[in-house]
Amino acid sequence: MAAPIAYAERAAYALIATDLDGTLLRGDDTVSDRSLTALARVSAAGARYLVVTGRPAPRVRPLLKFLGGVGLAVCGQGAQLYDVGVDRLLWSVTLDRELAETALGKIEAEVGTVYAAVDQDGVDGLTLIEPGYRMPRPTLPAVRVGRRDDLWCEPISKVLLRHPALSDDELASVARSVVGSLATVTMSGPGTVELQPSGITKATGLALAARHLGLRPEDTIAFGDMPNDIPMFDWAAHGVAMANAHPELKAVADEITLSNEDDGIAVVLERLLTEGRRPQRLGGRRPSVGAKIQ
Repeated sequence: MAAPIAYAERAAYALIATDLDGTLLRGDDTVSDRSLTALARVSAAGARYLVVTGRPAPRVRPLLKFLGGVGLAVCGQGAQLYDVGVDRLLWSVTLDRELAETALGKIEAEVGTVYAAVDQDGVDGLTLIEPGYRMPRPTLPAVRVGRRDDLWCEPISKVLLRHPALSDDELASVARSVVGSLATVTMSGPGTVELQPSGITKATGLALAARHLGLRPEDTIAFGDMPNDIPMFDWAAHGVAMANAHPELKAVADEITLSNEDDGIAVVLERLLTEGRRPQRLGGRRPSVGAKIQ
């Protein structure tokens, strides 16, 4: 971990909320020394750092321990508020399994066969994958089941979908058009279209975590790379998209930084610490696509 900071700095934001995959994490699932140092600096300056990820708590536990091992994390696209230090879910919302099956049926009626996986609820929940489903990130553990019915054996937090031919954008668009209020449809990364409990987004979990910490939207800067981060950007005072971000997120970002491979989070945090103030908006809530706030 980074060495302690021996000089006083002032954090421009009291809450730093970051996505993991494609944002803080590099492609090999590691965090750079520069990013670790930047997070240590803002922590020393009085800010709180909060992971807000689509990964369920069991799939992110080792990384959270590496990042400090205490505090809160928003997991499962906002469906879980996880206390890292005591390894306990403070809050959890499950996806009704009958509704999930109905939603899957509606999607398949439009696009043909899709392949599904589920994240089970709880701090020890498994990721189950049906025949034909490929994990978008092979580094994450999963258990293959023999048939789709086996996916519903325990309470779940979300369903993950893949289609053999459609792109993620195409699959997500169809799913949103037919699922309605049965579930919330999100796209959180390459090969990752998801169904989660209706009304639950990253903003839901982030708002709950902030209340636990006594902080507000205006205290918060958020970093992300995919459309599932849009609600988090809408909630926070300042949203920063990575250079590698999906165009939908860049379109609503206040700022675009470097990629996750080029320490984009660290670049912004270092600048804010140096300036000691928040950036000015470009004539409204959001700048035009691709604009950067200097």
